[in-house]
Amino acid sequence: MGKKFKTALKLVDKASYGLGPAMELVKQAAFAKFDETVEVAMHLGVDPKHADQMVRGTVVLPHGLGKTKRVICIASGDKVREAREAGADEVGGDDLVQKIQGGWLEFDAVVSTPDMMKSVGRLGKILGPHGLMPNPKTGTVTTDVARAVKELKAGKVEFRVDKTGIIHCAVGKVSFEPLKLTENAQALISSVLKAKPATAKGKYVKSVVVSSTMGPGVPIDLVTIEAA
Repeated sequence: MGKKFKTALKLVDKASYGLGPAMELVKQAAFAKFDETVEVAMHLGVDPKHADQMVRGTVVLPHGLGKTKRVICIASGDKVREAREAGADEVGGDDLVQKIQGGWLEFDAVVSTPDMMKSVGRLGKILGPHGLMPNPKTGTVTTDVARAVKELKAGKVEFRVDKTGIIHCAVGKVSFEPLKLTENAQALISSVLKAKPATAKGKYVKSVVVSSTMGPGVPIDLVTIEAA
């Protein structure tokens, strides 16, 4: 444990914090020379091994993530024009699929029309490990490509519980104002609460921690979360 981290850790002197004060503390405790990402980690009382307890979804963060996503769209017919007009960085059909097969990965999100998923399916081993595979559940396989592209550009992010029952999701940068970080985190947490599976038993949210890339975790008072 480095000296800077130990110094930052001393700032976290309470058992838990409200979301707003926690974000101020995250900014105060950040010590890296780069603009660190601020992340929310939510430990949920679900068993992801059971399909009916999988928690996943999307949320449009009101203040985005501090960078404009590079969004590509794999489509055909009129949908190519619609995606371009919506601001997609690259649009194509089988030619774009081949480009990705050739090793091109200079994008942050992929939207596809349902009719192109047969071709996109060949990219599973390439896009899957990077979390880029289009999926109807997250709205990235759709006939409304314009809406999907615009939402992704506006700061739409995906959340998904991992095998240990934890959701990790970025909500901004240390350079953001505390209020913007707080509002982004609130939007994420509200979406996760709404995504509670009907089969989840007992306490749904076990803990919430916010932190920067290099900084210490700041625990959130769950009473303030449940009251939000």
